Amino acid sequence: MKKFLLIAVTTICSLSVMAQEEEKKEDEEVKQGGFRKDMLFTGGNLNIGFFNGVTVLGATPQLGYSVAEWLDAGISLGYTYTSQSIASDYKVRQTIIGPGAFARIFPIQFLFASVQYEHNFIRVKEIISGNDFVRKVNAGSLLLGLGYTSGKDGRNVPYYYFSVAFDVLKNINSPYRTISNEIYPVVNAGFNIPLFQKSRRR
Repeated sequence: MKKFLLIAVTTICSLSVMAQEEEKKEDEEVKQGGFRKDMLFTGGNLNIGFFNGVTVLGATPQLGYSVAEWLDAGISLGYTYTSQSIASDYKVRQTIIGPGAFARIFPIQFLFASVQYEHNFIRVKEIISGNDFVRKVNAGSLLLGLGYTSGKDGRNVPYYYFSVAFDVLKNINSPYRTISNEIYPVVNAGFNIPLFQKSRRR
């Protein structure tokens, strides 16, 4: 029994020392402006767009880092399906995979400006008078927008957001522009989920 108690006390002391060392390490990282794993977050958004016979549906999971209270940034991987009816006998279907990067800037807690670049790998199927024609293209998209959030009152906090963005690049193959290269709004609804919060100092 005494041996067991000795082992238990030794283990508890060791864990306490390790926890203190971890806290000291985090404090030093904060002072030096180093990388902190508790500033990592995940999440993503859903996007829906409707304009003049065009439907866009997609999802974009994200992995990011809370750089400051006013700035979140990271990488994303989007999947988008686009359907467009040009005429009664002419339809276009697109499937897009788009890796990219994003940033959200918060001038105040509940409003933000967003920028997201995607390089889209696109499979296009045209249906003309019942005949299918398939081709593959690449296209860059730069989405600039404004959004509303439930409130960002610090670094790496959970929140949801809603935004409207536009693709400002004039690439006719962009999934966010019509076949006649007209721009249309892209509506996003998403969320931010902090990671490794157990190690975060309050």
